[in-house]
Amino acid sequence: MSMAQITAALSVSSQMSATVQTVVDTIFGRIRSGEYAVDERLPSERTLSSDLGVARNTVREALEVLESNGLIRRRAGSGSFVNPQTNGAPTVSNSEIAASSSPLDLQVIRGILEPDMVRLAVVNMPPRDIEALGKILSDIEAVHTDSAAFVRHEEAFYRKIASGTGNPLIAGCYDLVIDACRQSFRSAQLRRHLTPARIEAYQKRYNSLFNAIAARDTDAAVEFIKLHLIEEQRQLLQES
Repeated sequence: MSMAQITAALSVSSQMSATVQTVVDTIFGRIRSGEYAVDERLPSERTLSSDLGVARNTVREALEVLESNGLIRRRAGSGSFVNPQTNGAPTVSNSEIAASSSPLDLQVIRGILEPDMVRLAVVNMPPRDIEALGKILSDIEAVHTDSAAFVRHEEAFYRKIASGTGNPLIAGCYDLVIDACRQSFRSAQLRRHLTPARIEAYQKRYNSLFNAIAARDTDAAVEFIKLHLIEEQRQLLQES
């Protein structure tokens, strides 16, 4: 998408308030001028809100517009980053990649990524992050029937492990894995699969994984995640 096309796309939304449009135009202008360089992290929502004299929810809405047009990418817990801009073919967004991924695609990338992700987390995760992981585990264990709440805490659990590797590329890749998990096939699968009994079984598995990570037992943690992936693969084949 050319810069002219992007400029037009950012100004055609009839649902965008004038204040949001002003924030979009301001941030976009800073990206075009190079004030916010490619791959640079943008100031926080709080900082932008103070800088531009608008409410944080206005900044948040503007960032959503910029993200939907491919100007920035956003990662939970990390912030917003400037994307490269091209004058040729449009880039493919993470959401488009996630939407085009099949259940088998998802299982393949998890099988490649998660064992080494867990291995690095065992080695590199600082004590404060292990403590935070334990708190997320407590949230997981407090769920009994609410599959949506369980999945929300499960995502946070995996994100904390990914960030605990100390490798931002792994954390970014795993954000895309979670995006793929959120697609419609996964939602329908969860409604069928996450019965109270299975929620309890997952809770026990994640408890075992946490104990292995907390004990810095690399072999046990990696073996756990491999067995967990095999079980999920078996479940996928049964439901196909």
